[in-house]
Amino acid sequence: MSVSTWTLDVPAKEQLIKAAIEAKEFAYSRYSNFRVGAALLSADGKIIKGANIENASYGGTICAERTAIVKAVSEGTKAFTALAVVTDVAQPLSPCGMCRQVIREFCAQTMPILLVPADYAERVAKGESDGILETSIGELLPHSFGPEDLELPRQGAQ
Repeated sequence: MSVSTWTLDVPAKEQLIKAAIEAKEFAYSRYSNFRVGAALLSADGKIIKGANIENASYGGTICAERTAIVKAVSEGTKAFTALAVVTDVAQPLSPCGMCRQVIREFCAQTMPILLVPADYAERVAKGESDGILETSIGELLPHSFGPEDLELPRQGAQ
């Protein structure tokens, strides 16, 4: 499936990546030691940061992407234009399945999602390719189920 994403201007892209890297510093990952930071750009230009927050019960853990979305939505923001995600791994890593579904709930299928490698800054400083994988939820979660599907007519519905 090929879904084209809309473009994000360079200053906004850099701000969003910087915010995701900053967010990662606040990750609470004492069980997995796998830090993740996310930054969500709202339609009105605000950046909402999120970090993964683990829990001894494991099931209570919340990923960085969902942290950012929950923070935004709980404060009344429900329109977004981009998301950046960064880990401590030197290659871009994708959101988990649960995060993909939550992203699908609140973000356009063509909204840019920037998967940023941990060595992004070093790559840029050396003049190398930045290593970012720019994708969208339409590419990460093809044939997805979304809120609009609940509005479809159903046979046998009471």
